[in-house]
Amino acid sequence: MKRRIAGSLAAIGAASLVLAACGGSSDDSGSPTPTPTDTSTSEPAPSPDAECANDQLIIGTLLPATGDLAFLGPPEYAGVDLAVEEVNAGGGVLGQPIINEFGDSGDTKTDLASQTVDSHISKGVQVIIGAAASGVTANVLEKVTVQNGILMISPANTAPSLTTAPDDGLYFRTAPSDVLQGAIVAGEAIDLGFTAGATISRDDPYGNGLREAFVRDFEAAGGTITSNLKYDPAAPSFEAEVAEIAAGNPEFVQVVGFDETTKLLQEMIKQGIGPQDVQIFLVDGNISTTAYADFPAGTMDGAIATVPTGDPNSDVDAFNERLLTVDPDLTDFAYGAQAYDATMLVAIAAQYAGCADARAIADALPTIANEAPGSEICTTWDECNAIIEAGGTPNFNGATGPLDFNEFGDPKAATIAIVEYVSNTEFEEIGQVTADVPTP
Repeated sequence: MKRRIAGSLAAIGAASLVLAACGGSSDDSGSPTPTPTDTSTSEPAPSPDAECANDQLIIGTLLPATGDLAFLGPPEYAGVDLAVEEVNAGGGVLGQPIINEFGDSGDTKTDLASQTVDSHISKGVQVIIGAAASGVTANVLEKVTVQNGILMISPANTAPSLTTAPDDGLYFRTAPSDVLQGAIVAGEAIDLGFTAGATISRDDPYGNGLREAFVRDFEAAGGTITSNLKYDPAAPSFEAEVAEIAAGNPEFVQVVGFDETTKLLQEMIKQGIGPQDVQIFLVDGNISTTAYADFPAGTMDGAIATVPTGDPNSDVDAFNERLLTVDPDLTDFAYGAQAYDATMLVAIAAQYAGCADARAIADALPTIANEAPGSEICTTWDECNAIIEAGGTPNFNGATGPLDFNEFGDPKAATIAIVEYVSNTEFEEIGQVTADVPTP
């Protein structure tokens, strides 16, 4: 029988236990370590560079309008568009409106992302907002940052391997590394009393990174992994993988995937280890209000998922209402706030630097994001711009709350929401965990 969550959640204590276990871990991909992004906030405000080449900010999106993560595209595009609207309504950056070039990332099965990057380069963008999929970013990161000197800031990349990927100090993200989400899923499983479970993920930087983080922390907390599998998301069938999981008789199954999760869950149901047979844990890549709509009624009831959200003091629901003014058809909101924050950070950094060059923006980002003596908190473009015009240093707290970066351009801390499905198309938040994000 599936174990159901109790009415109150004690995940915070369990998550803290496993967070300690992963605090000194590092990614095993063998990627060379770049020069860390300078996040010092003790320097004086930068002066406009006499050699500044760009006085108008041009951004380009690299987000999923198509492909296996397309359900995350609408809230992310809406978040970017909302930020651009607000900045331009407030006078624009350096007195000129932001130019926002649309771009589709597709997924890793196509070369669309590289084509979009080429298009953005030809249009002179200084900043690319994206990608959403960590695998897409991994494929184009060096081309964008190292080879072409363009700043890249992602609202949704979570692969731990991206923390130390070569980027010439030009890569940032407003979503936390999955060393945090993996620890929290492990803590939730332990908190619910599970001692043995299976995990399966898509075989890419995102899937492997989150699965490995979860396994490390679940085992460190005393749990046993019955199956530790990865799969080809384009495979015609998941019958063999599911059969191997079923043979291990797990108490739960963690599934790390994108839209192919629907097909994987259907095979799990067929083999007797679906959401109504064992506890299912989903993650940010497959949490959806639409993907499971055609399942028999009640199939997803009790499935638990995790997704990065706003700081506990942030009113994410109110922000989502603002997103609906941009796209009234939104049903999923994941990473919309992070996309808004990424875009707003770039605009404020360019305004503060007095230059829209990628390097000037990258140098200013930690200063305007991180709390420092003498900085002034602001939450809107107008507030931040007023501080800059008065000669001060803004400290932007966004839709997701404080946005301090570590030396690698990753969030220093983040909040993960834990939700439970109450129908195939609805889920409710049952808890949150806020913690520092471990670094290599």
